[in-house]
Amino acid sequence: MKKSRKAAVSALCLVAAVLGGCSSTGGAPRSEGGGATAGGVDTPRYVVAMVTHGAPGDTYWDLVRKGAEDAAKKDNIELRYSSDPQAPNQANFIRSAVDAGVDGIAVTMPNAEAIGPAAQNAVNHGIPVVGLNAGMTAYQDYGMTGFFGQDETVAGRAAGERLKDEGNKRVLCVVHEQGNSSQEARCAGVREGLGGEVDLLYVNGQDLTSVQSTITSKLSQDRGFDTVFALQAPVAMRAVESVQQSGSEAQVATFDTNAELVDAISDGRVAWAVDQQPYLQGYLAVDSLWLAKRNGATLGGGRPVYTGPSFVDQTNVDTIEEAAKAGMR
Repeated sequence: MKKSRKAAVSALCLVAAVLGGCSSTGGAPRSEGGGATAGGVDTPRYVVAMVTHGAPGDTYWDLVRKGAEDAAKKDNIELRYSSDPQAPNQANFIRSAVDAGVDGIAVTMPNAEAIGPAAQNAVNHGIPVVGLNAGMTAYQDYGMTGFFGQDETVAGRAAGERLKDEGNKRVLCVVHEQGNSSQEARCAGVREGLGGEVDLLYVNGQDLTSVQSTITSKLSQDRGFDTVFALQAPVAMRAVESVQQSGSEAQVATFDTNAELVDAISDGRVAWAVDQQPYLQGYLAVDSLWLAKRNGATLGGGRPVYTGPSFVDQTNVDTIEEAAKAGMR
């Protein structure tokens, strides 16, 4: 019985270490004089920089940031968030964070060759660095201690296999960021899983009006597509409009969700989405850096921690609707 109790306590302590830390306070918030607490944890105020490739107006990154902010609040961290779709600017943000002497950095690497050396420089300065969302195949090459996201090829393959099972044969895969290796991997995975024809259509994701007109034009010229596959929710919503305008009979499927996309799945305008839980990516990235500072812990033992893929369709969309509309999914 004593051994069973010890095992149970150890298991509970392990869960607490991930969610909030197993500490001398027994997991309770530590008072900061006068009854105040510092983020509900017993650690000093840390500064963490998060650098992403999010473009202005892309609601996906609002979810990543919300997760990061919630973890920062819990962990008594000052979060410094910056984003730019241009890889050189991301690298400059990382260098600025190093110069500022931050305690940790979380970064996306859609272009590892351009961004990775800046991350390695941070590691060389003794700053723990983790990756999220993009760069799963390269983060270890630059000394980063963890990664939180999905394997884009695996996710794309799963999507392609689902399309094949549904009887689809010809897909228009819409790439909204040229040069983003993660998006190319998604479409390649769809092609592999489908075993059919996948055409790539490159659009400017920062101009959704142009996105819609480009998709509409393509569908008007070629009636053979049975699926338009978007790689983000805002593009998927424009694809819905394009299908209607062109008179196409193609269905729309997509990667990633937001509140508008969840509604579109509910009413059938979008067939389904591949979800990688962006809120969780942001949350785990920041929380892992807090754990690294607190007691040298790592999540995943240096290996990727998968946050996806999973499918959201009409059979389960109701279970995530509230979280999506609260900016937590």
